[in-house]
Amino acid sequence: QNPKTYAIVKQLLAEGNAGELQKYFGSRMEFGTAGLRAAMGAGISHMNDLTIIQTTQGFCRYLEKNFSDLKKRGVVIGFDARAHLSSGGSSKRFARLAANTFISQGVPVYLFSDIIPTPFVPYTVTHLKLCAGIMVTASHNPKQDNGYKVYWENGAQIISPHDKGISQAIEENQEPWPQAWDDELIDSSPLLHDPYAMVNKEYFKDIQKQCFYRNINKETNLKFVHTSVHGVGHKFVQLAFKAFDLSPPFAVPEQKDPDPDFPTVKYPNPEEGKGVLTLSFALAEKDGARIILANDPDADRLAVAEKQESGEWKVFSGNELGALLGWWIFTCWKNNSRDTRAIKDVYMLSSTVSSKILRAIALKEGFHFEETLTGFKWMGNRAKQLMDQGKAVLFAFEEAIGYMCCPAVLDKDGVSAAVITAEMASFLATRNLSLSQQLKAVYDEYGFHITKASYFICHDPKVIQQLFDNLRNFDGKNTYPKSCGRFKVSGIRDLTTGYDSSQPDQKAILPTSKSSQMITFTFANGGVATMRTSGTEPKIKYYSELCAPPGNSDVEQLKKELDELVNALEKHFFQPEKNKLQRKTE
Repeated sequence: QNPKTYAIVKQLLAEGNAGELQKYFGSRMEFGTAGLRAAMGAGISHMNDLTIIQTTQGFCRYLEKNFSDLKKRGVVIGFDARAHLSSGGSSKRFARLAANTFISQGVPVYLFSDIIPTPFVPYTVTHLKLCAGIMVTASHNPKQDNGYKVYWENGAQIISPHDKGISQAIEENQEPWPQAWDDELIDSSPLLHDPYAMVNKEYFKDIQKQCFYRNINKETNLKFVHTSVHGVGHKFVQLAFKAFDLSPPFAVPEQKDPDPDFPTVKYPNPEEGKGVLTLSFALAEKDGARIILANDPDADRLAVAEKQESGEWKVFSGNELGALLGWWIFTCWKNNSRDTRAIKDVYMLSSTVSSKILRAIALKEGFHFEETLTGFKWMGNRAKQLMDQGKAVLFAFEEAIGYMCCPAVLDKDGVSAAVITAEMASFLATRNLSLSQQLKAVYDEYGFHITKASYFICHDPKVIQQLFDNLRNFDGKNTYPKSCGRFKVSGIRDLTTGYDSSQPDQKAILPTSKSSQMITFTFANGGVATMRTSGTEPKIKYYSELCAPPGNSDVEQLKKELDELVNALEKHFFQPEKNKLQRKTE
């Protein structure tokens, strides 16, 4: 019943355009643990009014099956600022249609009345003890995309088998229920609640538990620039700074207001390096700010850059900021904890493709470190398990600039991470230390961890499958590579098949998944490299790390060694020319 998508399909039919119709209707979007992520447009392969109604009907039925008190507790729904003129789709419209679906079945809905950062949804699930949460966002994807992200009652993103159960329920509930399209019905329903004011108060109260140096914050001369890259983050980072008694950061004027066209950037992703930060650098130079904080459009990630003595800007990698925040949060805990015995109950987590710097800090300081599979769905669920056992999970991070600094949100949160980074920088400034100098101090104490990550773009699933099949049958059937150029391979872990050469029974400890590709190579020189496919983008990613014990200070030599290892990995394992892979461009 959406006139725009209806017109698109009618036009294609009139033209007899079978190729395009096949693209639109050939296969349904797959509902996975990340929910949905696809371009907005007509047909069952895209995000539109109908596919949102169908998805929510399936999700609603699945929740009814799992929660006898669903009609008492309800669900929360949030949305970002994305919109797509040609198909009439927008995050707000999708959120309202989803709310209407639940309300039509007598389920209370806490629908935010305005745009919010993604972490507000998991926060609300936990805070109001709801059954589930939905966030309509495509995070930092290109502007034509949208997404539907789902949280379970524990406040973490769903993991298997829920994705399969929901997917099955969607298949069984495809015909729109009566009134599915009449979203104006919700406005007069007693089942509709707006959590916006309450969450804006409670969230900022909760993150203040991570504020330890209010007096320094009040006095600091350090200036910050913040960009929300045309997304939702501006207002909320301003409020977070206020909650910590920090002067507000300078906002990049061209990027501070939400704009679904993302007009000033090629990709709205701060992970893509300096291109996204061009306007931030200019504002920082103008206003004399030394530190830039950049959120992605749904404000669940954070990139940080700092002006160096040389006048150049250093953009920290996710692993480097993870090292700094891990050191800072542990130090604050140690200095403010009354109970020294409690260290045995303290945990930090990171994903298996992220730097192992937290493991090195944990070993020396005596707390626990655990690694999980890639993605915050795993870290959030594991953190909740540990917290339910009475453990303190201080921090979790992944190299893709995601940080969980506050136990009130069991997902990555770019708002709390931004303000905690600002407090850390303000504290270090009183010791005449920059973030870069402190990072070096962390590496000096716990051992250098040099990392390098990138990706290739590949739109052909067959080529990706072939590339990984080659690695599994490198020197004949069922043999992995014994070397990569001059680098000898000493261990293999394949989380697609469940093989791990380092385990006595050769079975991997971490859960395996046949639906995604992921192989980790350990090298005789101490290097580790992982190759994996992305769940949300047409990319083959790689991550590499070389760790040295404390006291080995020849960083340049380590960097050179890692560069050579990465070059060999690209040449021998990716074979970009042969496989026609497109490199990441700065």
